[in-house]
Amino acid sequence: MITKKIQSHTGHLAAALAFLGSWAFFCFAYPYHLMRREQMNLFLFDGDYIRQTYRGAGWLARFLSDFLEQFFLSPVPASLLVALLLTGIGVVVYRICRHFLGKWPSLAVATLFFVWSFLRETSNLYQTRYTLVVLGYLSCVLLALQCRKGGTKALAGILLLAIGSWALASPFHKHYGKLWSVPKFDYERVIGLDVETSLENWDKVLQLSKVDLYMEEASYCYNLALAMKGRLGDDLFNHSQNHQFTLLFPASSEQTIFTNGMAGEAWFQLGDMTQAEQSAITSLQASPKHTGARFLVRLARINLISGEDEAAQKYLNNLDRTLFYGKWARSMMPGRQDEATRAQLEEARAKLFRKDFVHQSERPREILRGLLEANPDNFMARNYLLCYDLMCYDLDTFMEDYTANMINARLYHEAILIWLSQNNRLTPEQVRSYGVDLSTVDRMNRFGRNPSGQKNTYWYYYLKAMYEQQ
Repeated sequence: MITKKIQSHTGHLAAALAFLGSWAFFCFAYPYHLMRREQMNLFLFDGDYIRQTYRGAGWLARFLSDFLEQFFLSPVPASLLVALLLTGIGVVVYRICRHFLGKWPSLAVATLFFVWSFLRETSNLYQTRYTLVVLGYLSCVLLALQCRKGGTKALAGILLLAIGSWALASPFHKHYGKLWSVPKFDYERVIGLDVETSLENWDKVLQLSKVDLYMEEASYCYNLALAMKGRLGDDLFNHSQNHQFTLLFPASSEQTIFTNGMAGEAWFQLGDMTQAEQSAITSLQASPKHTGARFLVRLARINLISGEDEAAQKYLNNLDRTLFYGKWARSMMPGRQDEATRAQLEEARAKLFRKDFVHQSERPREILRGLLEANPDNFMARNYLLCYDLMCYDLDTFMEDYTANMINARLYHEAILIWLSQNNRLTPEQVRSYGVDLSTVDRMNRFGRNPSGQKNTYWYYYLKAMYEQQ
């Protein structure tokens, strides 16, 4: 009796396990590529927008996918929705197979279909629309099979599939991605770093960076988080670095959309709105649907800081018609900002260039120096400039840019000792004149005896570079 009862509920148990397993996976192990879909998406609650955007073949699939992806703002709703869709595919396939096969063969086919759909969802370029298309066509087949007469079944099947082709578009399309995928956890972590960086969750970025991925994008996010926490000059080499290339990315259409979107993050925090705006606009143009809430928010903030209220209003008006950004957009409208918001904008404006000239991100040192000319108290720009000098091994330039009374950091003191040693000026008096503690000299002597024991020092970075150049 118990065995029969268990067998009668096998399908329900399998569906429950599939739902819980996929929810847990996407919520805890693989959440960020779902959150990134939300950042690349835009759904406006506006009649004209909906009528203009969602028409023609596939309108229903595009409408539903954009509507659902706006809830991917955090891992819990994102993973719940994806788990429901994937479980739905498994259930519908099982019900279809039961018209032709026994329980266990049907369950096996449904499991294979679920696993295939699940693995496709782990693709970084995959979109929710394609899961909806698969579920929609399978549902049409299941509905047609509910008819009892063979002729009616065939007629219903043709009719439903015709409706499906209009509402869902073709089930096969080159933009649907690869037929098969597997989870790529390292790339998921890099996407996570990018997402948390865009949300300015600096502690979370540093937490994710505890596992060194030895990728430029990962180091870039780590460096920016360090700078925002005021630790760039101390902890830079606690993470892998690829010379100056991991410090600042150029904002250019020649970059991938992923790297180019990242590029604007550092420039925005440094105060270069020109490069930040170029990054956001280029990312919008290169995105699959030429939309993205992340970039509209960035463009609104850039224009507010730059004093371009009319341009900012345009982006804020769009965001005002969204479900989750409307409250923020209304609070940022010119004339409606509270005192704290106005103070933040004024603080950001203090970093802006005072000269109107065209510059290129391929020459980051010139940009950083321009930012410091505009505001010598731009602590972050000073740190980036000094670290840029160090990562280019240019100690003479570093000493020109260094100000002992402004920044007291471990890596800078280590670089000063190298420069003093190279210029035969390594004396206690000279060391103290640059604000370096004599204990740092003792530490450098210990480094000379065992370099591999202090790999997070500038001495190790510089020594390794000199060996590579020989």
